[in-house]
Amino acid sequence: MTEQHPFDSQQLDWNKVAGLMPVIVQHVHSGEVLMQGFMNPEALQTTLDTGHVTFYSRTKERLWTKGESSGHYLQLRAISTDCDQDCLLIAADPIGPTCHRGCPSCFDGHPLPPLGFLAELEQILAARKEASPESSYTARLYAKGTKRIAQKVGEEGVEVALAAMAKDREELINESADLLYHLTVLLQNEGLQLADVVQRLRERHTTAA
Repeated sequence: MTEQHPFDSQQLDWNKVAGLMPVIVQHVHSGEVLMQGFMNPEALQTTLDTGHVTFYSRTKERLWTKGESSGHYLQLRAISTDCDQDCLLIAADPIGPTCHRGCPSCFDGHPLPPLGFLAELEQILAARKEASPESSYTARLYAKGTKRIAQKVGEEGVEVALAAMAKDREELINESADLLYHLTVLLQNEGLQLADVVQRLRERHTTAA
C-alpha cells in the first residue's frame, strides 16, 4: 500500500450521495485516470477486504468486481476521500487494460502527465525481460546481464555530463533520455522499480524538512 491520506470509512457522507459514492480510479504509478464508477457501502467493504476494486453496477443492480470475467483486476493500492466526504479517489495497479474496449483507460486519448510516461515505459521494459534477445535492443541488454547494463548507465552518465559542459541543450536532452532508459533497464534487471527510487527521494526530502 502506498503512502496515503488518512481514510476513515465511517466519516463518509452516504446520505448526501443517496447511498452511491462516486469513485475515480487512477493508476498508482503514472497517475493516469483509469475509470469512474460508483460504490455503495458493501462495495467499499468488499474492496477493502479483497484488495480488488469493486463497484455497485447501476445497470446490473449488484456488486461488480472489475475484472471478474476478464481477469483484468484493479488491485487496490490506496484510497482517500475528498474534503466533503462524498467522493472517493482510488490508486490502483491494473492487471491488463481497464476499459472493456481493450484500452488502458476508459478515458483513452487523454494525455498522460508528462512524467507519467516513465511508468508506462517501465511496464514496456519489464515485459521484455523474458523476450528473445533477437526481438529488441532491450531484450539483448537483459540477456547480456548486469555488468553490461551497468556499463551502459556509466557511459550515458558521462555523455550527459559532456553535453552539459558543452552547453548543447539538444544533446543534453538526448543523452538524458538515454540515461533514463538504461537506468530503468538496470533497475528492472535488479528487481527494482523507479517507484523505489522516488520513495527514497521522498524519504530524504521528509528528513531534510
